[in-house]
Order: sequence, then structure tokens, then C-alpha cells
Amino acid sequence: MGSRSLEGMEVPITGSDSVKWLQLSVPSSSPYSTAAAEDANGPLALPPQPYSAPATRDAASCSIVGDPPTYLFWRIHKDDPHALEIQELCGYREYPKIGLRIIFPDALCPFAFISKDETSGASGNPYLLYALTVSGVAYLFRLKSIDDYASYSVFPPNQITEYNMQSYPPHGTITAVAATAGCLVLGRNDGSVGCFQLGILEPGAPGFVHELRDDAGFGRLWGLMSRRSVGAVQDLVISELHGEKLLYVLHSDGTIRVWDILSRIRIFRVTFVRLWVGEANTDTSLIPLAIQCKSSQEASTETIHIYGLRYSPGDKITLLLDSSVQNVPLEEGALIDVKLTSDKMWILKEDGLIMLSLSNKPDNGGGAHFYSLQEAFVADQLFQSSEHSSNDLLWLSQSIFSSVKDQIVPLVSSIFIRRLLFPGVHHSTTIRATFQDYNKHMTDSEFYSLTAEGLKNEILSIVEHEAVSDSAVSMLCCWKTFSARYFDRWCNINAPLGLLVDSSTRGTIGLIRKNSISLFRSLEDIELLIYGSFDEIGDALSSGLDFSGDNLDREILFEVLRCAINVSQQLGKAASAIFYESLLSAPSLSAEEVLPRFLKVLETGYSSSVTSLHISEMGADIAWEKEVADHKNLRKFSVEMFLSLQTLSNKATTWEKVLDVMQHYLKFLVPRKIMHQFDSKLGFNINTSVTVQAMSQFAKVMFESALDILLLLQYLVNMSGQIHMLNDDISKIQLELVPMVQEVITEWHIIHFLGTTPSESPAAEDFSSQLSSLQIDNSVDKRSWNEKLGKCDFTLGCILLLDVQSSSEDQSHLSVRCLPDPASFIKSMRDFTSWIIWGRTGEENPSFFSHSTELALILLRHGQYDAVEYLLTIVDAHSRKEKISESIQSDKGEWGTLLHLLGCCFLAQAQRGLQGLLKEKKVCEAVRCFFRASSVKGAPQALQGLSYKAGLPHLGFTYCLSAAAWKLHYYQWAMQLFEQYNLSEGACQFALAALEQVDEALVSTDDNSRGDNENESATTVKGRLWANVFKFMLDLNYYYDAYCAIISNPDEESKYICLRRFIIVLYDCGSLKILCDGQIPFIGLAEKVERELAWKAARSDVSTKPSPFKLLYAFEMHRHNWQRAATYIYLYSALLRTEAALKDHQRRSLILQERLNGLSAAINALHLVHPAYAWIDPSLEGVSLLKEHYPSKKARLTVHEQAAGNDAAAAGNDDVQAQRLQSFVDIEKLENEFVLTSAEYLLSLANVNWTFTGSEKPPPDVVDILVQAELYDMAFTVILRFWKGSGLKRELERVFVAMSLKCCPNRVGPSLVGNDLRPHGLLLTSSKEEMIIHGSIDMGPSPQQPKGSTQWETLELYLEKYKGSHPRLPLIVAETLLSANPHIELPLWLVQMFKGIRKGSAWGMTGDEVNPASLFRLYVDYGRYAEATNLLLKYIESYASMAPNDIIRRKRSSAVWFPYRAVERLWCQLEEMVNRGHMVDQCQKLKKLIQGALLGHLNLLRVDSDDVQSSATC
Repeated sequence: MGSRSLEGMEVPITGSDSVKWLQLSVPSSSPYSTAAAEDANGPLALPPQPYSAPATRDAASCSIVGDPPTYLFWRIHKDDPHALEIQELCGYREYPKIGLRIIFPDALCPFAFISKDETSGASGNPYLLYALTVSGVAYLFRLKSIDDYASYSVFPPNQITEYNMQSYPPHGTITAVAATAGCLVLGRNDGSVGCFQLGILEPGAPGFVHELRDDAGFGRLWGLMSRRSVGAVQDLVISELHGEKLLYVLHSDGTIRVWDILSRIRIFRVTFVRLWVGEANTDTSLIPLAIQCKSSQEASTETIHIYGLRYSPGDKITLLLDSSVQNVPLEEGALIDVKLTSDKMWILKEDGLIMLSLSNKPDNGGGAHFYSLQEAFVADQLFQSSEHSSNDLLWLSQSIFSSVKDQIVPLVSSIFIRRLLFPGVHHSTTIRATFQDYNKHMTDSEFYSLTAEGLKNEILSIVEHEAVSDSAVSMLCCWKTFSARYFDRWCNINAPLGLLVDSSTRGTIGLIRKNSISLFRSLEDIELLIYGSFDEIGDALSSGLDFSGDNLDREILFEVLRCAINVSQQLGKAASAIFYESLLSAPSLSAEEVLPRFLKVLETGYSSSVTSLHISEMGADIAWEKEVADHKNLRKFSVEMFLSLQTLSNKATTWEKVLDVMQHYLKFLVPRKIMHQFDSKLGFNINTSVTVQAMSQFAKVMFESALDILLLLQYLVNMSGQIHMLNDDISKIQLELVPMVQEVITEWHIIHFLGTTPSESPAAEDFSSQLSSLQIDNSVDKRSWNEKLGKCDFTLGCILLLDVQSSSEDQSHLSVRCLPDPASFIKSMRDFTSWIIWGRTGEENPSFFSHSTELALILLRHGQYDAVEYLLTIVDAHSRKEKISESIQSDKGEWGTLLHLLGCCFLAQAQRGLQGLLKEKKVCEAVRCFFRASSVKGAPQALQGLSYKAGLPHLGFTYCLSAAAWKLHYYQWAMQLFEQYNLSEGACQFALAALEQVDEALVSTDDNSRGDNENESATTVKGRLWANVFKFMLDLNYYYDAYCAIISNPDEESKYICLRRFIIVLYDCGSLKILCDGQIPFIGLAEKVERELAWKAARSDVSTKPSPFKLLYAFEMHRHNWQRAATYIYLYSALLRTEAALKDHQRRSLILQERLNGLSAAINALHLVHPAYAWIDPSLEGVSLLKEHYPSKKARLTVHEQAAGNDAAAAGNDDVQAQRLQSFVDIEKLENEFVLTSAEYLLSLANVNWTFTGSEKPPPDVVDILVQAELYDMAFTVILRFWKGSGLKRELERVFVAMSLKCCPNRVGPSLVGNDLRPHGLLLTSSKEEMIIHGSIDMGPSPQQPKGSTQWETLELYLEKYKGSHPRLPLIVAETLLSANPHIELPLWLVQMFKGIRKGSAWGMTGDEVNPASLFRLYVDYGRYAEATNLLLKYIESYASMAPNDIIRRKRSSAVWFPYRAVERLWCQLEEMVNRGHMVDQCQKLKKLIQGALLGHLNLLRVDSDDVQSSATC
């Protein structure tokens, strides 16, 4: 076909891969239908009889109906032979989301035809559809619009006409099918052609079927013979000429017959092989015919011959074959489809689309123009174009990032993921099939709900799961495998099926693929220069590159481009990918650092780390061969570049000439400027989507071309010494050309970024936002817009293009109602890129990318915050490097606007779910941008009307402000904005910054410059700002700083409001302890703090935790105000007494314990006061405040209020003074109350209900209740506290009598367990729910008897403890025991108390109140004669057996005493019993013992008496 220059390329229509199908089944009554097509997911069983029509294969075509045109696409898949897919497209609408899939009972022939229904009954059914099954059953469908079938599952039978073609003889096999409106034409293997008026006449009606035959008249008798002489029908084509329908029939013997369908007359006959018919050319009266044939049976090369049928219009059309012929040899690559127009032929092959002009009549295929298919683009993007493309990426990454190897894996992953999601590369059906290859299965709803970010995460998780390690080699292998599998799937699932050629409107050229639809575009001038052969360019670029007819400049340029291509090829495809990614993701090495690494690779080759990688991956031998090959390749490149540069220098004579040509070329790379006039908004449609897609393709070419020039320029600088470049030339490169090309790269990078980056998903809305979205007037367009956001096929460029408003004639290509032709893409791309870079007017501007502000506003309006951040950041960074940066900060304030928008963007990002350090970083960046924006000259004027756009907060000023007033206003605006987003730290910074501007801003004498603060004093403004600082610090829990803001506030009213808020917040947060730990200096605010705390306590429930009264106590204790501390905590305990009476048992115990803690704390506090002032007056100062402010839902009375009662209000001053004297509470009263409250608390623990009434004396029954509950410690504590003297002894006797009675077996009461009370612990403690402080009463039960658990041991314990207070207690106990049971055996310890108590000089049975004689009398009184006798004998014997050294003391006067009268009573009792005859023997025995003992004792006394008398006389 000769050399082929690249003329254009394929542009996929975004969204065409994501169609949801409405599936309708066709009911059938044909007996030849053998299966019901209920399942469209796979082929069904075919009928057992042989095929009667062509077998199913992949097929597709398009019918164009109406004006404006509607494009009706149909597809039949070999893998799904029962299904026919139909899509309805309009150029002025967006790509339809749904299509129609009709399921037939039998497999389909590769044929379908759709036309407009022009019959009288076509109302509501605008289209006719013809289809044929392999069993020979033809169908006619009267189609509605596809959207009308949403509620159907079965195609309506009344809209189907079914006819079995086998019912019409002859019954030969159908070999070809064609159709036109109202007529279905079938060709058979016997050469017959039948026309069926399907859709016009009913089957069986006269004239429904007729056969086209050559014979007429008597020749019909020989019809059978004539039919036998004709070959099988191989192809059928129907075309229209001057309103007449012509049928072209190609037979297997090469014969072509042309029939007039209406008259059924053959009008032409010639012999060929395969046929395509074009449109009639009215100027030349020729109908182009394309015939495919092989040159010989053995040759594999096929040729297409192009003929012309010359026609003569008139009443009867005559055709004559023209003598001219064009031969188009088909090279490698299978032929897929051919389309002809009146002057062009389009040949679709596997490797591309070829366009031939028929008017120039070039021989042997000369002048062919080639359009590349999307397969080449996808392969290039996924590094599948060559075997080592992906390896180059790893090797180059290793060399570039050798110092930061941990960046290689993220870099490689980011490159692959980004490219997989590029429009044109991403294909939803393909990616889903690839997921299934990795056992990643999803339902339809799960898959189609994935956003671009979700898809990215799914892909990354699959690849990371497949990697055996985190090394770069392992990850690259996984990416290579994934990309290769994806590309293979892409080619199979998205294979081309047929062409769409619309020559009737604009010359649209489209490609129908298995699962998508594309259009073709022509190349831009610069693309022709880059892709084409320089020798063939000629003067084609004269419009863009004006060299004034100087061929030398053109030759220099071509030589420069060859050098740039050599540099690019040496680095490989990976270089542009790495550089692009360095601009986007900003890894450890920026784009400025990457370029020198590229040059180092060009000069010295890959780094040593690559060699190590080769060894580990390939082995030492292969790695060595690879290294040698790389070295040879590097040397070859260096030599060729050196020679090329020498040739270039010699041709131009000076390097200055070369640089001038390069500078001229760089200007050609700059996006063109076009004037726009916009006033009407466009909707999203197919034209806008393909414009964005084409723009991204063009931007990629321009970006890579500019990068090649930049690398070449840097290479020239490094080679300057070898190529004899002057210093002036080097300076020009570094100071003029390099900044220029960097700016061009940045501009095309931004365009490509906008065209390929998927839009962000809309932020998750709160309930109020969702509720507002349910408004009746909520537009469908807005909902549809939100559904598109976040999808891979809806890029940022789509958002921007939809905001372009056009009414001018120049913009008509964006609003036409048909699909664009290849040439119109050029204008649409130029317009769009010009608008992106230069804006609507295309005026010159000294600043770089001055239109970025308008783009940012559009993107901000649609929530594309990440894109705005990147766009404005890259503009900001590039502009700061420019020499013209001073002009950017001009009076117009554009720089301030950019920084203002960037700050708003950062702030919005911080609110979109970010957490931790990332959110903090965004907030800090926003603060920095706002501060920078406030300092830009001219910012107030630039920002004045900005805030109404893009939903930004309004700045709220419309007048001229001084610099200080502007900053004050702007800082307050920023403060409110941060406060709105609950970012208190940033808001605080602006509040503090505004404070610095107050004095200067309000001093101005210009009334207009005072702004919002015109009627406010400096004190008021500062007070408001300090109040805001206080609020923000409080929100951040910086309590010390918040308090500092309070004391810094000059507005007293604001200060006190903040103080109250401060205390309330501290209280609610449980942080009021900082008021008591000395951290905060109370500079003149101590009384205010106390008053606020008391105010809070008065309005808080007594059960509130923590208690405000405790905080007041701690506050006063820290200030060493012991008396007030005791007052507040006592008041708290008094309130608890009322509260305890209203609670259940469990809560009552806790409240009583809390009250004990309060009383203990009050006592401790008063002990720290001088005794003269150790009292509490609840009616003074703080307590009066509580009385004044004590609203509550229920009445609460303090102690003094309860005592005073309601009568105190009516009493005179004397009564008030008397009441006040009675209200004083000293330590003694507190201790008394503490003891009684302790008793109440312990009784509550023992489940005994007793309430302290508040009187100073305990009720008489309290001791008895305590004893009954076995709370002996508490009982004795009460007795010792409230009774003295005889009353004390009386109460002790009562208690021990009760305790003694419990020891008697027949008088045992209930066993109650009490608690050990420690009345000496009087420190402030808390309840069980709070922190336990030393000195609290135990909450749990503890044993009252440390020595044991029996009643006897308890009695012994307390009797031993308290007999010192009342010496007669043992006697009382013994007497109580004996009175209760005269026969009881007294415990030994009790008997020992009687025996062991005596004075040192007393002998016999003498002693104190409790002595052996007392015990002896008890024995005698209660009839215990034996014990009494034994006790008496024991002491008499003890007296007689006295040691020699004690005898002298025994002989003293009154040294010995025995209860003789009791002995006498015992003697009498024994005699009485003997006389009565009771226990006679025992009594006699006892009498004898007593008598003998007394005789001996009396004799001893007589002897002692004599001795005393003798000693006296001596």
C-alpha cells in the first residue's frame, strides 16, 4: 500500500463501556425453535437440524436515522449467539446508560437492520428492526425508544412479526441477508434471491414474496436451468440512488448483479469476488464499488479493487462499469470492515484504519492516510508495546532513586494505577474480567458502585497480595503480569467489529467495538510533525511555524527534533512516566532533581544498583551480557549524538541560530490563544466527553515533546565543551529557553492532568444536607451530575468543559446535534486548551497561568478540592521561581486571590474525613495561605466579589479599607471560617493576629476605613477578640491559656462572662482541680471565682459529680481560708442529710458516707483555725449567696434554714440575732453530728432504718438499736460522747446487761453483724464512686470481734475494754448471767476478773468493788453453794499457806478480811436444806468442809493476834 503517514487516531467515547442492559426475551411460535432463550449469559443448545442460514459470528453495524441524526448501533456476539444488543445515541446527549438486549429462541445470523418506520401505524414505534435466526426464522420488530422498555421482561407480541423462511420454496440454505425499510432480501446457495415485503404486507398476502430472476417470458420455462448456472449468493448490498433502491448481489462465481428492487429488473451484471458499495457522487455520476479478491489461490496477500459504476439518471436508471480502477493491496493484518463514501474509502484492519481518497485516483495505494487504533495507545500506556518497556521502568527508577530505594515501589505502583485508570485505558468490562482472573468476584451493584478511588484500592490490594515480597523486582513482576493480563483481556473483550461512517451530515467516522464505541480524529499540526516523516511534512506546518520561506530553518528544526527523539528513545518510555509522576506525587526527589538524574543516565548509563538487579534477576552470565549490550548502546548513542550535534552546528554555522530555531519551535508548543464569547451553558453529551478525551491525547503528545526538548537543552549544556558552545549560548539556554520550556511543560501537564484525572466523589452529606436534597425542585441534572462524580470516565476536564458557555459561531462544534467529524476535533481541542490556559479573552498576562483562579473556582464549586490544591500549588510553586514574580504580586491582587482560594481548598480538605497528622498539616497550610493572602497588595479589591462564587464564605465588605483595617477584617473573617469548621487552633491564630491590628485599624481618621468596627471602641473590639481567643483555647483544652485570655480581656463585662463560662466548662469536663492546684494566678479574680463556684453550686443538684461544694472546699483550702472551707463542706453535708431521706437503701448508704466525709472534712478544717474562731456561721457571705440563688425543682434547706423555719422571716431583729447565735456550729457540734451520722450510716449498712433528726442529743433508743444490731463500737461511742458521770455508768450497765443476756442460751437474740467504726478518722473523703482518701469509714462489713465470733468473746472484749470506766461492770454481767440462769457456768475470764482484782496490801477476799467476796456473795445468793464453798476454802487455804516473807505482813492490823456474814448466810442455807431434806449428804459434806476450814482459820487468826500482842508489849 506504500508508506503510510499517521493522519489521526481513535478517541474512545467515555461511558460506552459501562452500559446496563434491559433484557427482553422473544416469544416464539415457530416449530423450528427448539430452545427458549431465558438465559443470556451463555449460548443455548442449537437445533439438531443443519443450519439453514449463516452461522453466528461477531458482527456489528450502525444505522443513522432522522435529522438531527440518531445513531442506532447493534451487535451480535459469537459467545452469546441468542442475544442482539441495541444502543441509541444522539450527539447532543450524553452517552446512554442503558441499552436493549433482545434474547431470541434460536441463535442469530450475523445480520440485523434498523430503519425508520414510515408506515401509517408507526405511532409510538419509530424504528423497524429486522433479524434472522440460523434456523431461517425472520423477525420484524416495531421498536420504541429504548427507555420505554424499562418495565418489560418479554417483548410485546403485538410488536413482533415472525416468518419462517423455510416455508417458502426452494428450501435451500440461506447464504446472505440484506434489508431495507419494508423489504427483507435473502440469498441462497442455489443462487436464488427472494424479496419479502415484511413490514408492508402480511405473510401470505399476494405479492408478499417474489423472486428476482434473469429469465422473462418463455425464458421462465428454462428457469430451473438458469438458476443452476448461477453461483450461490455470497453477499447482498442495498443502496439508494435518486430515491430508487438498488440491490447488489455478489455470487460465488464472481458475478455481480444489480437489481432495481421495486421494478424487479436486473440493470447491471459483472463478475467479481466480494463487494462493498459506496454513495453516488452526483458531480461525477459514479457509484464507487470496492471488490476484494486474492491475486492467486496460493498467495495470501489480498487486494481491493475500486471500480466506478457510471449511472445515468432518468426514468430508467442505467449502469455502466467505468474503465478506471484503483488497486489497494492489503498488507499484514486481517480485514475487518470496509466503508465507502462518494469520495473516500475506509479500510478497517486489525492494526489500524486506512483512509483512501477516491478523487485523486492514486495508483497502488499511494496517498493512504493511517489512523491508529486504541490498542496502540493502551499498549503504550501499560508498557506492552515492547518486551522490555516495563523493565526499562524499573531500571530507570533504580538509577534515578538509588538514594531513596523505598520510593521505587510506591512510584511504580502509582504509575501503573494512574495509567490503568486513564480514560481510554480503563474499561469496566475488562477490569472486571481481570478481577475474576484473580478470583476477585463482585456483584453488579458492588462493582458499579466503585469510585475511582475504590477501584484504585482494589487493584492495589490484588497486586500487593500477589507479590511475594516488598522488593521493587517482585512488585514490578506483579504489575507486569497484571498489565499484560489486562491488555490481553482488553484486546479480546474490546475487539473492533465494524465502522460507522456518517457522510450525510458531517463525515463522522466511528468504530464499533465489542463493548464500546469510538470516534476518529485528525491529528494536529504538531502531532503530524512528531509522528510523521520530516521529509514528507513539506509546507504542511506553514500556518504554525513561520520560517519566512527559509528552508535552512526548517532543516535545522528537523535535525533538532531528530536529536530530541534520539534522547527520548535512549531513555525509553519510562522517562516521561517517571517525570510525570514526580510532578504529581512529589516523592523524595522532585522534578527538578529528576532531570539531572536523567542526564546522568544519558552520559554514564544505568547505576551500579541496576547491575546488581540484573545479577539477582537474570544470573551473572546474562547480566554480564546485558551490561555489555547496554554499554555498547550507550557508546553508540553518545557517538551518534555527538556527530548529530556537530552536523547541526555546521549546518547552522552558529549555535545561536540553532537556539533561535528551538525558541521559535517552543513558541509553537505553547497552547494557542483564541478569543471566546460565552453566554449559554452546555449540557454534558458525547461531544463534550470526546473533546476532553481528545484533548488529553493531544496534551500527552505535547508534554512528552516539550520534555524531550528540555532534556535536549540540558544535554547541550552538559556537552557544551565538546560541541564548542559559547558562554552566551549557554546563558541563553539556562536563562531563557529552559524556563520557557519548563513553563510549556507545566501548562501541558496541567491540561493533561485535568483531562485524565477522575473527579472526586461528593463528600458524605449529613442528615440536614440529605434532607435538603429531597426538595421537589431539585433538578435531575444535579442528581445526574453527582452520580458521575468519582467515576473514572468523568474527569476534571468534563467538569470544566461543561462550564464553558458558548453562543458564538466558533463554538458551534460543541453544540451540534450530531457526532463530530475527525477534523472538528482540532478546533474543539484548540478552543478548550486555550480556555484552560488563557481564559475567555485570551489576553496576554504577565503572570503564569493567570486563568488558574477561574478554573479553581469552577472546581471548588463542584467539590474537587484535591484538584484545586494541586492546580494552585503547582502554579504557586512555578510562579515563585519566575523572574516576573514581582509582577504577580501586583495591585490587581491576583496572587492574593490564588492564595485565598488555596487556603479555602486546604480548609475544605481538612473537613473531608482526614484525621491525625494529615488533617493537622492541611490546617497549617490553610493558615499559612490566608496569612500570605492578607499581605498581598491589592488583595482587598481582588477578593471583593470573589466569595459569592464557588460557594465560598462571603468576605462581607464593599468599601475601601486601610491596610490595617483590611487585615483586621480579613483575620476576623478567617477566624469565623475556621470556627465554622471547628478548627479552633487555626481560628485562635487569626484572632490573635487580629488583636495586633486593632489599635492601628481604629486609629485611622478615615471613616470609610473603619469597616465593621465603625461604631465600636478599641476596648469592645479587643474584648470580643479576646473572648474568641478564650473560647478557642477552651475548645482545645488549653485551660491555662484560656484563663490568660480572660485576664487579658480589657472589657470587664466580657471578662466576667468568660470567667463564668470557664468555670462551667471546667466543671463539665471534670477539670476544676486546676483552680485548686496553684497553676492559675488569681489576679484580682479570686472573689469572682469563688462567687461563680458558689453560683454553680447553688444551681447544681446535690448528687452531681464532682460536687461543686467539694470544689469550693478545695478552693478555699488552697487559699488557706479554713473557716470558709469548713462552711462550704458543712453546707454540703447538711444538704446531703435531706437528700438521704429521699433515697432508697443502697443510695442512702452512699449519701450517708458522703455526708460523713463532709463532716470529717469540716472538723479537720476547723482544727486548723485558731480556737477563738473555730466555728461556722452558715448565714454569712458565701452561704447567703447560696440562699439568694438557689432555684431548684425541689426545696432544699440548709441546717440554719431548717432550724429557723418559716417563722424567722416574721420575727424581729432580736429573734434574728438569737437565731443567728443558735446557728453557729463549733467543732463540738460537728463532732456530735459526726457520731450520730456514723451511727445512722452503720445502721443503714445493717438494714436497720433509723434517721438522725438533727438534734444535738441522741434519741434514747439509739443505743438500744445499735446493741440489737450488734454495733457495739458505735453504741459505746455514742454513750461515751453524750453521757457523763452516773448517766454514763447507767448506760454502760444497760448495754452490758443486754450483751450478757445474749450470752445466755435461752435468751439469745438475732445475730447481727456490724462494722468497726474509727471515729478518729476525720479527713475529707469521697463516696464509693469517687477516689478513696485515707481516713474513710469502711464500706464493706468487717468483724466486730477481732478475737472471735462468739457472744462470749465479744462480751469479754468489751468488758475488758470498758470496766475501767465503770468498775462494777463485771459484777453487773455476772449478776445478769446468774439471774438469767442460776445454773449457768460463769466463764473463766469473768471469774478471773473477780479473783484477780485486789490491792497489794489486802489479804483474804478483800479488794475493790469487784472482788472474790462479791463473787462469793453472788454464789450464795443464787444457790451456787458448792462454788461458794470452794471459793471460800480456796482463799482460806491461800491465807494459811502464805510464804514466810509475807507472814509478818499478814499479822498486821486489818490485814485480812473475809465476808464472814456471807459465810454465815451460807452456813444457814446449808442447814436449812439439810432440815428440808434436800441434798442432805452434799450439804453435810459442805458444812464439814466449811467448819474445818473456819476452825483452822480462826486458830490461825488467834495465833496471829497473840503474836501481835506480844510484839506490842515488847
